[in-house]
Amino acid sequence: MPGWKIVGLTRLSPVFPFNLLNYAYGLTRVSLRDYFFASWIGMMPGTIMYVYIGSLAGEVAKIGSEGRTRTSAEWALYIVGLIATVVVTVYITRIARAALRKKV
Repeated sequence: MPGWKIVGLTRLSPVFPFNLLNYAYGLTRVSLRDYFFASWIGMMPGTIMYVYIGSLAGEVAKIGSEGRTRTSAEWALYIVGLIATVVVTVYITRIARAALRKKV
């Protein structure tokens, strides 16, 4: 299996701690280019999910402190967005785990 594939799949899975992976990749023959791009792409889904959850938490924290209140449609979109983000992240993680189990 090419190095970029292993890096990408392990970055998608939250099971593996990044600190240990970084050290392990330093000991392998994975090229810097493959490591960089596979890490960047593999960390995107989790990063987007955490940013979205943080922004949603910020909106919830503002309840009552602003003059303008959110409409029910806005809250529905926030909730649907949160659910979609979590579902996609979990789905991608499962695909990555299955691919790793199959190849390792």
